Amino acid sequence: MKLLLRKWMVLLFITITCQVQPVRAQFIMDMIDTTSEIGRGMLSLYKKFDRIRISGYIQPQFQVAEEKGARSYNGGDFAPQVHNRFMLRRGRIRFDYAHFTDTGQAVVQFAFQFDGTERGVNIRDFWGRIFENRFEVFSLTTGMFARPFGYEVNLSSSDRESPERGRMSQILMRTERDIGAMVSFEPRRRKHPLRYLKWDAGFFNGQGLTAPGEFDSHKDFITRLSLKPYHLSKKATLSVGISYLNGGLIQNTKYVYTIQKKALKNFEVDSAVTNIGKIAPRKYYGADGQLKIKHAWGFTELRCEYWRGKQTSTGHNSETPGSVLNEPYYIRNFDGAFFYLLQNILNTKHQLAFKYDWYDPNTDVRGNEIGAQGSNLNATDLKYSTFSIGYNYYMNENMKLLVWYDWVKNEKTSLNDFSRDIQDNIFTCRLQFRF
Repeated sequence: MKLLLRKWMVLLFITITCQVQPVRAQFIMDMIDTTSEIGRGMLSLYKKFDRIRISGYIQPQFQVAEEKGARSYNGGDFAPQVHNRFMLRRGRIRFDYAHFTDTGQAVVQFAFQFDGTERGVNIRDFWGRIFENRFEVFSLTTGMFARPFGYEVNLSSSDRESPERGRMSQILMRTERDIGAMVSFEPRRRKHPLRYLKWDAGFFNGQGLTAPGEFDSHKDFITRLSLKPYHLSKKATLSVGISYLNGGLIQNTKYVYTIQKKALKNFEVDSAVTNIGKIAPRKYYGADGQLKIKHAWGFTELRCEYWRGKQTSTGHNSETPGSVLNEPYYIRNFDGAFFYLLQNILNTKHQLAFKYDWYDPNTDVRGNEIGAQGSNLNATDLKYSTFSIGYNYYMNENMKLLVWYDWVKNEKTSLNDFSRDIQDNIFTCRLQFRF
Protein backbone atom coordinates (compact mmCIF):
# COMPACT_ATOMS: atom_id res chain seq x y z
CA MET A 1 0.00 0.00 0.00
CA LYS A 2 2.79 2.40 0.93
CA LEU A 3 4.65 1.52 -2.29
CA LEU A 4 1.53 2.21 -4.36
CA LEU A 5 1.02 5.55 -2.58
CA ARG A 6 4.60 6.60 -3.30
CA LYS A 7 4.18 5.76 -6.98
CA TRP A 8 1.03 7.89 -7.16
CA MET A 9 2.81 10.80 -5.42
CA VAL A 10 5.74 10.62 -7.87
CA LEU A 11 3.34 10.49 -10.82
CA LEU A 12 1.42 13.51 -9.48
CA PHE A 13 4.65 15.48 -9.00
CA ILE A 14 5.81 14.78 -12.56
CA THR A 15 2.40 15.77 -13.95
CA ILE A 16 2.38 19.09 -12.08
CA THR A 17 5.99 19.83 -13.08
CA CYS A 18 5.29 19.16 -16.74
CA GLN A 19 2.30 21.48 -16.63
CA VAL A 20 4.04 24.31 -14.74
CA GLN A 21 7.16 24.43 -16.89
CA PRO A 22 5.34 24.97 -20.24
CA VAL A 23 3.17 27.67 -18.61
CA ARG A 24 6.26 29.37 -17.16
CA ALA A 25 8.00 29.04 -20.52
CA GLN A 26 5.01 30.58 -22.26
CA PHE A 27 5.41 33.69 -20.07
CA ILE A 28 8.91 34.25 -21.47
CA MET A 29 7.84 33.71 -25.09
CA ASP A 30 4.90 36.10 -24.68
CA MET A 31 7.16 38.85 -23.30
CA ILE A 32 9.77 38.63 -26.07
CA ASP A 33 9.33 41.45 -28.61
CA THR A 34 9.48 39.58 -31.91
CA THR A 35 9.19 42.83 -33.91
CA SER A 36 12.90 43.43 -33.25
CA GLU A 37 15.93 41.53 -34.50
CA ILE A 38 17.11 40.90 -30.93
CA GLY A 39 13.66 39.64 -29.93
CA ARG A 40 13.44 37.20 -32.82
CA GLY A 41 16.92 35.96 -32.01
CA MET A 42 16.06 35.46 -28.34
CA LEU A 43 12.91 33.50 -29.25
CA SER A 44 14.86 31.30 -31.66
CA LEU A 45 17.54 30.66 -29.05
CA TYR A 46 14.95 29.99 -26.36
CA LYS A 47 13.44 27.22 -28.43
CA LYS A 48 16.89 25.63 -28.66
CA PHE A 49 18.14 25.73 -25.06
CA ASP A 50 21.86 26.57 -24.89
CA ARG A 51 22.37 26.99 -28.63
CA ILE A 52 24.20 29.41 -30.90
CA ARG A 53 22.16 31.24 -33.51
CA ILE A 54 23.83 32.49 -36.70
CA SER A 55 22.04 35.08 -38.82
CA GLY A 56 22.95 37.68 -41.38
CA TYR A 57 22.09 39.62 -44.49
CA ILE A 58 23.68 41.29 -47.50
CA GLN A 59 22.46 44.37 -49.38
CA PRO A 60 23.83 44.69 -52.92
CA GLN A 61 22.49 47.79 -54.63
CA PHE A 62 22.66 50.05 -57.67
CA GLN A 63 22.45 53.84 -57.38
CA VAL A 64 22.17 56.80 -59.71
CA ALA A 65 22.90 60.40 -58.65
CA GLU A 66 21.80 63.60 -60.37
CA GLU A 67 25.37 64.57 -61.15
CA LYS A 68 28.91 63.26 -60.86
CA GLY A 69 30.57 63.55 -57.49
CA ALA A 70 27.31 64.10 -55.60
CA ARG A 71 27.64 64.27 -51.84
CA SER A 72 25.22 61.90 -50.18
CA TYR A 73 24.06 60.39 -46.90
CA ASN A 74 22.58 57.51 -48.88
CA GLY A 75 25.57 55.17 -48.91
CA GLY A 76 28.28 57.85 -48.90
CA ASP A 77 29.59 60.41 -51.40
CA PHE A 78 30.04 59.55 -55.08
CA ALA A 79 33.55 59.69 -56.53
CA PRO A 80 34.35 62.88 -58.53
CA GLN A 81 33.80 61.22 -61.93
CA VAL A 82 30.96 58.90 -60.90
CA HIS A 83 27.17 59.37 -61.02
CA ASN A 84 26.13 55.69 -60.89
CA ARG A 85 27.55 52.74 -58.99
CA PHE A 86 27.11 49.17 -57.84
CA MET A 87 28.00 48.64 -54.21
CA LEU A 88 27.58 46.21 -51.36
CA ARG A 89 25.97 48.52 -48.84
CA ARG A 90 26.06 46.07 -45.94
CA GLY A 91 27.17 42.50 -45.40
CA ARG A 92 26.39 41.43 -41.85
CA ILE A 93 27.03 38.18 -40.01
CA ARG A 94 25.79 37.88 -36.44
CA PHE A 95 26.34 35.25 -33.76
CA ASP A 96 24.01 35.07 -30.74
CA TYR A 97 24.22 32.84 -27.72
CA ALA A 98 21.69 32.66 -24.90
CA HIS A 99 21.29 30.44 -21.87
CA PHE A 100 17.97 29.75 -20.14
CA THR A 101 17.16 27.87 -16.97
CA ASP A 102 15.03 24.74 -17.06
CA THR A 103 12.02 26.88 -16.12
CA GLY A 104 12.54 29.26 -19.07
CA GLN A 105 14.28 32.15 -17.27
CA ALA A 106 16.87 33.99 -19.36
CA VAL A 107 20.28 34.03 -17.66
CA VAL A 108 22.79 35.48 -20.12
CA GLN A 109 22.91 36.64 -23.73
CA PHE A 110 25.94 37.34 -25.91
CA ALA A 111 26.07 38.91 -29.38
CA PHE A 112 28.84 39.45 -31.92
CA GLN A 113 28.19 41.08 -35.31
CA PHE A 114 30.55 42.31 -38.00
CA ASP A 115 30.05 44.09 -41.31
CA GLY A 116 32.00 43.13 -44.43
CA THR A 117 31.86 45.04 -47.74
CA GLU A 118 34.24 46.05 -50.53
CA ARG A 119 35.32 48.86 -48.22
CA GLY A 120 36.60 46.57 -45.48
CA VAL A 121 35.48 44.60 -42.43
CA ASN A 122 34.35 46.25 -39.19
CA ILE A 123 32.85 45.16 -35.89
CA ARG A 124 29.28 46.36 -35.33
CA ASP A 125 28.13 44.63 -32.11
CA PHE A 126 30.11 42.94 -29.37
CA TRP A 127 28.20 42.81 -26.11
CA GLY A 128 26.97 40.64 -23.27
CA ARG A 129 23.80 40.86 -21.19
CA ILE A 130 23.04 39.47 -17.73
CA PHE A 131 19.44 39.00 -16.59
CA GLU A 132 18.22 39.41 -13.00
CA ASN A 133 15.79 36.60 -12.18
CA ARG A 134 14.50 37.35 -8.69
CA PHE A 135 12.07 40.05 -9.78
CA GLU A 136 12.53 39.43 -13.53
CA VAL A 137 12.64 43.11 -14.43
CA PHE A 138 16.31 44.14 -14.71
CA SER A 139 19.21 43.35 -17.02
CA LEU A 140 22.74 44.69 -17.47
CA THR A 141 24.31 45.11 -20.92
CA THR A 142 27.94 46.00 -21.46
CA GLY A 143 30.22 46.14 -24.49
CA MET A 144 29.67 47.70 -27.90
CA PHE A 145 26.00 48.14 -28.78
CA ALA A 146 23.43 50.62 -30.11
CA ARG A 147 22.90 53.76 -28.06
CA PRO A 148 19.46 53.75 -26.37
CA PHE A 149 18.32 56.98 -28.02
CA GLY A 150 15.31 57.32 -30.30
CA TYR A 151 13.46 54.83 -32.46
CA GLU A 152 15.20 55.02 -35.82
CA VAL A 153 18.69 54.64 -34.34
CA ASN A 154 17.70 51.29 -32.80
CA LEU A 155 15.75 49.95 -35.80
CA SER A 156 17.88 47.30 -37.53
CA SER A 157 19.06 48.09 -41.06
CA SER A 158 17.62 44.73 -42.14
CA ASP A 159 14.13 45.71 -40.90
CA ARG A 160 14.12 49.40 -41.83
CA GLU A 161 11.89 50.26 -44.80
CA SER A 162 14.19 53.04 -46.10
CA PRO A 163 17.73 52.44 -47.41
CA GLU A 164 19.35 54.60 -44.71
CA ARG A 165 18.65 56.40 -41.48
CA GLY A 166 17.99 60.12 -41.66
CA ARG A 167 20.79 62.67 -42.07
CA MET A 168 20.51 63.76 -38.42
CA SER A 169 20.87 60.17 -37.15
CA GLN A 170 23.95 59.65 -39.28
CA ILE A 171 25.63 62.87 -38.17
CA LEU A 172 24.81 62.98 -34.46
CA MET A 173 24.75 59.19 -33.89
CA ARG A 174 27.32 58.10 -36.43
CA THR A 175 27.52 54.27 -36.63
CA GLU A 176 24.72 54.23 -33.99
CA ARG A 177 26.90 52.24 -31.58
CA ASP A 178 29.17 53.08 -28.68
CA ILE A 179 31.08 51.32 -25.92
CA GLY A 180 29.53 51.46 -22.47
CA ALA A 181 27.29 49.84 -19.89
CA MET A 182 23.49 50.02 -19.64
CA VAL A 183 20.88 48.95 -17.11
CA SER A 184 17.42 48.09 -18.46
CA PHE A 185 14.08 47.86 -16.69
CA GLU A 186 11.81 45.54 -18.70
CA PRO A 187 9.39 43.24 -16.85
CA ARG A 188 9.41 39.70 -18.21
CA ARG A 189 6.35 38.40 -16.39
CA ARG A 190 3.23 38.39 -18.56
CA LYS A 191 0.96 39.81 -15.84
CA HIS A 192 3.37 42.38 -14.42
CA PRO A 193 1.54 45.75 -14.06
CA LEU A 194 4.41 47.58 -15.85
CA ARG A 195 4.96 44.98 -18.56
CA TYR A 196 4.48 47.52 -21.35
CA LEU A 197 7.20 49.86 -20.07
CA LYS A 198 10.88 49.72 -20.92
CA TRP A 199 13.55 51.98 -19.47
CA ASP A 200 17.20 51.94 -20.58
CA ALA A 201 19.90 54.05 -18.96
CA GLY A 202 23.66 53.87 -19.43
CA PHE A 203 27.04 55.57 -19.65
CA PHE A 204 29.08 55.55 -22.85
CA ASN A 205 32.46 56.82 -24.07
CA GLY A 206 30.72 59.26 -26.38
CA GLN A 207 32.75 59.00 -29.60
CA GLY A 208 31.19 55.76 -30.80
CA LEU A 209 33.02 53.80 -33.49
CA THR A 210 34.52 56.98 -34.96
CA ALA A 211 37.40 56.75 -32.47
CA PRO A 212 39.82 53.90 -31.65
CA GLY A 213 39.21 54.54 -27.95
CA GLU A 214 38.25 57.03 -25.26
CA PHE A 215 40.20 60.31 -25.49
CA ASP A 216 38.82 62.09 -22.43
CA SER A 217 37.35 60.95 -19.14
CA HIS A 218 33.93 62.46 -19.70
CA LYS A 219 31.11 60.00 -20.37
CA ASP A 220 27.77 60.41 -22.13
CA PHE A 221 24.70 59.57 -20.11
CA ILE A 222 21.91 58.26 -22.38
CA THR A 223 18.45 57.12 -21.38
CA ARG A 224 15.18 56.19 -23.06
CA LEU A 225 11.77 55.50 -21.55
CA SER A 226 9.31 53.81 -23.88
CA LEU A 227 5.85 52.30 -24.01
CA LYS A 228 6.15 49.03 -25.92
CA PRO A 229 3.53 48.24 -28.58
CA TYR A 230 0.18 48.60 -26.80
CA HIS A 231 -3.10 47.48 -28.35
CA LEU A 232 -5.54 50.39 -28.40
CA SER A 233 -8.03 48.07 -30.09
CA LYS A 234 -8.02 44.86 -32.09
CA LYS A 235 -6.71 46.79 -35.09
CA ALA A 236 -4.62 49.65 -33.65
CA THR A 237 -1.28 49.47 -31.85
CA LEU A 238 0.59 52.41 -30.33
CA SER A 239 4.13 52.80 -29.01
CA VAL A 240 5.91 55.97 -27.82
CA GLY A 241 9.23 56.95 -26.32
CA ILE A 242 11.28 59.84 -24.92
CA SER A 243 15.08 60.03 -24.97
CA TYR A 244 17.80 62.14 -23.39
CA LEU A 245 21.57 62.42 -23.89
CA ASN A 246 23.86 64.45 -21.66
CA GLY A 247 27.49 64.42 -22.74
CA GLY A 248 30.34 66.63 -23.77
CA LEU A 249 33.92 67.03 -24.95
CA ILE A 250 36.99 68.23 -23.10
CA GLN A 251 38.28 71.56 -24.43
CA ASN A 252 41.95 71.54 -25.41
CA THR A 253 42.06 75.21 -26.37
CA LYS A 254 40.71 78.38 -24.82
CA TYR A 255 38.67 79.25 -27.91
CA VAL A 256 34.95 78.47 -27.89
CA TYR A 257 32.55 79.88 -30.49
CA THR A 258 28.83 80.46 -29.99
CA ILE A 259 26.18 82.33 -31.98
CA GLN A 260 25.46 85.89 -30.90
CA LYS A 261 21.95 87.03 -31.85
CA LYS A 262 22.66 90.51 -33.11
CA ALA A 263 21.66 92.33 -36.30
CA LEU A 264 24.36 90.28 -38.05
CA LYS A 265 24.25 86.82 -36.59
CA ASN A 266 27.74 85.47 -36.25
CA PHE A 267 29.95 83.15 -34.27
CA GLU A 268 31.79 85.08 -31.57
CA VAL A 269 34.67 83.70 -29.60
CA ASP A 270 35.13 83.30 -25.86
CA SER A 271 38.90 83.09 -25.32
CA ALA A 272 39.15 82.93 -21.53
CA VAL A 273 42.10 80.82 -20.40
CA THR A 274 39.79 79.08 -17.92
CA ASN A 275 38.01 77.40 -20.86
CA ILE A 276 40.88 74.91 -21.15
CA GLY A 277 39.92 71.65 -19.50
CA LYS A 278 36.21 72.49 -19.28
CA ILE A 279 33.55 70.27 -20.85
CA ALA A 280 31.85 71.64 -23.96
CA PRO A 281 28.20 70.45 -23.89
CA ARG A 282 26.35 67.89 -25.98
CA LYS A 283 22.70 67.65 -24.92
CA TYR A 284 20.02 65.94 -27.00
CA TYR A 285 16.29 65.61 -26.34
CA GLY A 286 14.07 63.27 -28.35
CA ALA A 287 10.46 62.10 -28.58
CA ASP A 288 8.98 59.47 -30.89
CA GLY A 289 5.70 57.68 -31.58
CA GLN A 290 4.51 54.83 -33.79
CA LEU A 291 0.89 54.03 -34.69
CA LYS A 292 0.09 50.83 -36.58
CA ILE A 293 -3.37 50.01 -37.94
CA LYS A 294 -4.39 46.65 -39.35
CA HIS A 295 -6.69 46.41 -42.37
CA ALA A 296 -7.70 43.94 -45.04
CA TRP A 297 -4.54 44.49 -47.12
CA GLY A 298 -2.09 44.43 -44.26
CA PHE A 299 -1.03 47.50 -42.25
CA THR A 300 -0.86 51.27 -42.27
CA GLU A 301 1.88 52.68 -40.06
CA LEU A 302 2.80 56.23 -39.08
CA ARG A 303 6.07 57.05 -37.32
CA CYS A 304 7.13 60.44 -36.00
CA GLU A 305 10.35 61.39 -34.24
CA TYR A 306 11.75 64.79 -33.22
CA TRP A 307 15.15 65.74 -31.77
CA ARG A 308 16.55 69.02 -30.56
CA GLY A 309 19.44 70.13 -28.39
CA LYS A 310 22.96 71.50 -28.31
CA GLN A 311 25.90 70.05 -30.25
CA THR A 312 29.62 70.74 -29.86
CA SER A 313 31.74 70.14 -32.94
CA THR A 314 34.11 72.09 -35.20
CA GLY A 315 33.77 75.04 -37.52
CA HIS A 316 33.42 72.92 -40.64
CA ASN A 317 31.64 69.80 -39.39
CA SER A 318 28.70 69.19 -37.03
CA GLU A 319 29.66 65.58 -36.26
CA THR A 320 30.99 64.68 -32.83
CA PRO A 321 34.82 64.66 -33.18
CA GLY A 322 36.40 61.21 -33.05
CA SER A 323 39.76 62.29 -31.67
CA VAL A 324 41.44 64.98 -29.57
CA LEU A 325 41.40 68.27 -31.45
CA ASN A 326 43.68 71.21 -30.96
CA GLU A 327 41.31 73.59 -32.65
CA PRO A 328 38.39 75.72 -31.46
CA TYR A 329 35.02 74.14 -30.67
CA TYR A 330 31.76 75.51 -32.07
CA ILE A 331 28.56 75.11 -30.06
CA ARG A 332 25.32 75.08 -32.06
CA ASN A 333 21.62 74.61 -31.27
CA PHE A 334 20.07 72.05 -33.60
CA ASP A 335 16.80 70.29 -34.35
CA GLY A 336 15.45 67.72 -36.79
CA ALA A 337 12.78 65.10 -37.35
CA PHE A 338 11.85 61.88 -39.16
CA PHE A 339 8.37 61.02 -40.48
CA TYR A 340 7.35 57.71 -42.05
CA LEU A 341 4.07 56.67 -43.67
CA LEU A 342 4.00 52.97 -44.56
CA GLN A 343 1.10 51.45 -46.48
CA ASN A 344 0.59 47.86 -47.60
CA ILE A 345 -1.13 47.51 -50.98
CA LEU A 346 -2.88 44.36 -52.22
CA ASN A 347 -1.30 42.30 -49.41
CA THR A 348 1.56 42.33 -46.91
CA LYS A 349 4.13 41.52 -49.62
CA HIS A 350 3.77 44.95 -51.24
CA GLN A 351 4.43 48.17 -49.38
CA LEU A 352 4.58 51.83 -50.33
CA ALA A 353 6.77 54.02 -48.13
CA PHE A 354 6.90 57.80 -47.77
CA LYS A 355 9.54 59.49 -45.64
CA TYR A 356 10.35 63.08 -44.77
CA ASP A 357 13.25 64.17 -42.61
CA TRP A 358 15.11 67.38 -41.90
CA TYR A 359 18.25 68.36 -40.01
CA ASP A 360 19.04 71.94 -39.08
CA PRO A 361 22.50 72.02 -37.44
CA ASN A 362 22.16 75.68 -36.46
CA THR A 363 18.62 76.81 -35.61
CA ASP A 364 19.80 80.33 -34.74
CA VAL A 365 20.47 81.28 -38.37
CA ARG A 366 18.50 81.15 -41.60
CA GLY A 367 19.12 81.11 -45.34
CA ASN A 368 20.78 84.28 -46.60
CA GLU A 369 22.35 85.03 -43.21
CA ILE A 370 24.79 82.22 -44.07
CA GLY A 371 27.59 83.63 -46.16
CA ALA A 372 26.41 87.24 -45.89
CA GLN A 373 29.05 89.98 -46.00
CA GLY A 374 30.97 89.99 -42.72
CA SER A 375 29.58 86.59 -41.70
CA ASN A 376 31.74 83.68 -40.56
CA LEU A 377 28.93 81.14 -41.05
CA ASN A 378 29.57 78.39 -43.60
CA ALA A 379 28.01 75.35 -45.29
CA THR A 380 28.05 73.41 -42.00
CA ASP A 381 25.18 75.63 -40.81
CA LEU A 382 22.83 74.74 -43.70
CA LYS A 383 19.48 73.09 -43.13
CA TYR A 384 18.70 70.02 -45.28
CA SER A 385 15.31 68.44 -45.94
CA THR A 386 14.75 65.12 -47.69
CA PHE A 387 11.48 63.80 -49.09
CA SER A 388 11.55 60.16 -50.18
CA ILE A 389 9.21 57.68 -51.79
CA GLY A 390 9.82 53.98 -52.11
CA TYR A 391 8.45 50.52 -52.75
CA ASN A 392 9.29 47.36 -50.82
CA TYR A 393 8.49 43.91 -52.16
CA TYR A 394 8.84 41.19 -49.52
CA MET A 395 9.30 38.16 -51.75
CA ASN A 396 9.64 35.81 -48.80
CA GLU A 397 11.22 35.85 -45.35
CA ASN A 398 14.69 35.68 -46.94
CA MET A 399 14.46 38.22 -49.77
CA LYS A 400 13.33 41.82 -50.18
CA LEU A 401 13.42 44.22 -53.12
CA LEU A 402 13.65 47.94 -52.39
CA VAL A 403 13.24 50.75 -54.92
CA TRP A 404 13.74 54.24 -53.50
CA TYR A 405 14.14 57.88 -54.57
CA ASP A 406 15.39 60.78 -52.42
CA TRP A 407 14.67 64.43 -53.19
CA VAL A 408 17.23 66.37 -51.15
CA LYS A 409 16.76 70.11 -50.60
CA ASN A 410 19.20 72.53 -49.00
CA GLU A 411 18.67 76.08 -47.81
CA LYS A 412 19.46 78.77 -50.36
CA THR A 413 22.17 80.97 -48.89
CA SER A 414 24.57 83.78 -49.72
CA LEU A 415 27.36 81.26 -50.25
CA ASN A 416 28.40 80.94 -53.90
CA ASP A 417 28.11 77.16 -53.91
CA PHE A 418 24.73 77.16 -52.16
CA SER A 419 22.86 80.06 -53.75
CA ARG A 420 20.55 77.41 -55.22
CA ASP A 421 19.51 73.86 -54.49
CA ILE A 422 22.42 71.60 -55.40
CA GLN A 423 21.87 68.52 -57.56
CA ASP A 424 22.11 65.64 -55.10
CA ASN A 425 18.93 63.55 -55.54
CA ILE A 426 19.57 59.80 -55.42
CA PHE A 427 17.85 56.73 -56.88
CA THR A 428 18.48 53.38 -55.16
CA CYS A 429 17.55 49.84 -56.17
CA ARG A 430 18.51 47.18 -53.62
CA LEU A 431 18.10 43.46 -53.06
CA GLN A 432 18.37 42.14 -49.52
CA PHE A 433 19.24 38.50 -48.91
CA ARG A 434 18.67 37.39 -45.33
CA PHE A 435 19.09 34.18 -43.40
